[in-house]
Parts: sequence; C-alpha cells; structure tokens
Amino acid sequence: MPVDDRHHDHDRYHDHHRDNDHEDRFEERLGEALHQAGGAYETDRRALVAAGETRGHRLLLRRRAAVVAGVASVALVGLGGALLVPGGDDGRQSVATGAKTPVASATPKASYTGDQLIGILEKLLPRGEFGSAEARGTDEQLPPYAQVVYNDGKGKAAIAVGFNRVLPGSEQARQTIACPDKTLTPFDSCAVTRLSDGSALKLFQGYEYPDRRADTKLWTADLVTPKGQQVSVSEWNAAAEKGAPVSRAEPPLSPARLRTLATAGAWLGVVDAIPVDPKAPTAAPAQPSGIDGGSVASLLPKGVKVVARSGPDSGYAYVVVDDGKGRSLVQINVQPNMSDVEGQLFGAGAETLADGTKVVTHEGPGEKGGAGVVMWTADTIRTDGFRVVVSAFNSGSQVTAATRTAPALTTKQLRAIALSAKWRGLG
Repeated sequence: MPVDDRHHDHDRYHDHHRDNDHEDRFEERLGEALHQAGGAYETDRRALVAAGETRGHRLLLRRRAAVVAGVASVALVGLGGALLVPGGDDGRQSVATGAKTPVASATPKASYTGDQLIGILEKLLPRGEFGSAEARGTDEQLPPYAQVVYNDGKGKAAIAVGFNRVLPGSEQARQTIACPDKTLTPFDSCAVTRLSDGSALKLFQGYEYPDRRADTKLWTADLVTPKGQQVSVSEWNAAAEKGAPVSRAEPPLSPARLRTLATAGAWLGVVDAIPVDPKAPTAAPAQPSGIDGGSVASLLPKGVKVVARSGPDSGYAYVVVDDGKGRSLVQINVQPNMSDVEGQLFGAGAETLADGTKVVTHEGPGEKGGAGVVMWTADTIRTDGFRVVVSAFNSGSQVTAATRTAPALTTKQLRAIALSAKWRGLG
C-alpha cells in the first residue's frame, strides 16, 4: 500500500476512492496510510474542490470512511497465536514457512532501488507466479514502496508494501495502528497486537469500497515500531486495488502470513535507508484537548436519542441519533486557521452575522454510496478563520442505505450547533 493517507484524510485530501491511473491510485493509498493524520475524514464536495486548489491537507474534512486511518481507541487484543519475538536472522524467510520472523532491523543499506524492493517482496512471498510490478526506491522524493501481481495458483492478486517514518507518540503514529470505527467504515475484522519489543501491529480485513459497490476485498497489516519505523502491507483479491475484476474469493495471504510479511526484519532496513528530513520535528507536539461524540450530544435538540458516538479526536466527532423515525448520522469537523479559503467556501450567498461570522447551509445527495442518502450541512467560519462544519444524514452511516426520508436534524438545528461557543479551544 503506497505512501499518504487515512488517516484519519493523509495530505488530507485526496479522495481515497478516486478513480485514476493505477500508480496514482496506489500512491494515493500509500500516502493515506503513511502520511495520515485521520484516516480518515468526511468531506463535502465544495470543501474538497477548494482544498485541491489551495492548501489541500488543511481544507479537508475528516474522511472517516478511509480504511487505514480510522480514528478509534486501540484495543490491544491478541490475534490468536503467540506474539512475534525478535530473532537472529535477517527476516528474509518465506511467508509460507510460518517461521519466527524478527522485528529487529537488519544492517541498513545506504539505499534501495525499486527493483531491489520488488526482489525482496517476491522473495518473502510464498512460491507462486509474479506478473507486473512497480516500485519506488528510497532515494526518491516520495516514500518508497513496491507492488506486485502475485498468483499462488488460485487467481491473481495485487500485493503492496510501503515504508515511512512516523514520530513516536504522535497522532499519526496512533492513528496508523487504530482500528476504524465500524459506524463509518464497515469491515470484517480488525485487531491490534502489542509485540514484545513494544511495536504495534494492526491486522485489518475489509473492503476496497466501504459501500460494497464491488466485491474487492482489502486486507492490510500496519507495523509501527517504538523508533517510528512504519511498514504497511496491503493485499487484494484482484490484480489491482481498483479497476480490475475480482479474481479469487479472498486475498492470497492469511492473516498469519500477512503478519509475518509485515514484520519481516528486512523491511526495517528499508525504513532506515529513507533520508531523514533535517526539518522534521524530533518530538511529538502536545495534543489538543479534542472533541468526541459527547461534545456533539450535549448540543442536540430534545427528542433525539443518541444510539452511538465517536471517541476522542482532535477535530472530528459524530453521533448516531434516532428520533423514533430511524437512525441518522450527525458529524462535526472543527478546523482552525482556514481564512485562506474563506472566499472560496463562503461566497456571495453566505450569511454574515453581527460579529463577522459567515454561515452557509447546503442540502444535497450523500457522497459515499449509500442508496438514497442525503446530506444536510451548516458551514461556518469566524473572523479569525476558525471553521466549524456540521452535517446530518438520513442514515446511520454514509455507506448504508437511507433509513428515513430526511436527516433527524434540520439545517437550522445544524446551524445552531455549528455556531456554539463550545468549539472554541477544541480541535
């Protein structure tokens, strides 16, 4: 999986499901996975357009449907079997052996070419046939990765591995190994294991398209070491992550083999060979107080019952409410320092309040594939660029079919929530 971005959303705004040429899609996913702060984020289309034209990552609203970045509390549950323990070999044994795989780095090389990364990946995979391949080495400006088409005799499958460094203790590191919120990202399985050396390993089994408009499955493994070395592996049950027909029932590597591939010691040498940015921070910044579903729930009108809510996050929260007419998702994005896009998002039709705050409301179709889903939004920006966007849907999730005719909250009620003074100092 090439190097972002969900997070949470990873420059923070390239659409995770953009249909482009193969390499662009692959690099987009890698960027999302490795440069995410988020996963995963939900964004209205107007914000996205403006974001692409100005400062892409700051314009995004959190895209929670992104697989890799989903922000949720990390449950350190076992995966059924002994944890991997550092060993003495160089980590290049075949995934098929099931042998112990070290997580300690081999002696790092000065650099790795793309062809070398492809060769290592093919050597670590079980015996089979290999088709087209693409890669980027460690000396290039963007993070390295390798992807191959692999066939174990049961059908072609794309398998990719990407590399990056993350700052230990940072939001990016935490989000990389956080399982997605199932309300926002449907999946079959996700579990995080803490290895004996302090590394965290996340195994995820889900779908390329959360709305299941195609049967393409996506299984991933993300490893983050205490030193901030990050290895992300992805596999699909098709010859490409998008645009290729399903060629087998499931991706070729079982969760155990996926884990072994992600923790192969040879990969840590690749991460160590990535040039260090001298301007990169050396310590994780203090985290903002953040918001959660409770922050939203406290501002809801009477008569709606909260049936689900999100955990803590720096700038995104949601609740699922039910007023007796069906479930309705309500989400909020809090974004400081957005003055540079004010003119694009708040044009002549915006309402300007006495204190200079601008407000616009929108009613339109949903954008995540749920049948019949509509999205109502109140978007606000203060004079100092502090932006709060609140949206409601006529379904409990953007990727599932509508459960009611309209959202549970009116645009007037969404406007009141967005204008609340509660959001100051949060996000």
